[in-house]
Amino acid sequence: MRKHIQLLGVLHIVYHGFGLLIGIGLFVLLSAIGAITGDETAIGILSLIGFILGGLLSVLAIPGIIAGIGLLNARSWARILAMIVACFDAFNIPIGTALTVYTFWVLLNDESIKEFSHVS
Repeated sequence: MRKHIQLLGVLHIVYHGFGLLIGIGLFVLLSAIGAITGDETAIGILSLIGFILGGLLSVLAIPGIIAGIGLLNARSWARILAMIVACFDAFNIPIGTALTVYTFWVLLNDESIKEFSHVS
């Protein structure tokens, strides 16, 4: 089961890392489009939308990355955090849903619970 926990940690880091990159990319893209237009209103509105949407995606990705790192280091708090993050991932069909199912299958297994109970 230890291999599944390690794989799950890597999957959370990669999946949420892409979310972080998309959030940053969205901010940069919308700001660049506003700048290309040369219109002050377009620059302001597109930069604001990029900041809000990109910031939201980035903020939502950070707990998933932290949970993945914690799983790789077998921290007991990471098990709970990964399950909470997985609940939010379930709405991102189909990849997020698959990651949610795998997260719960791995982390609710009796062997996994024992694995995390020995480590603080």
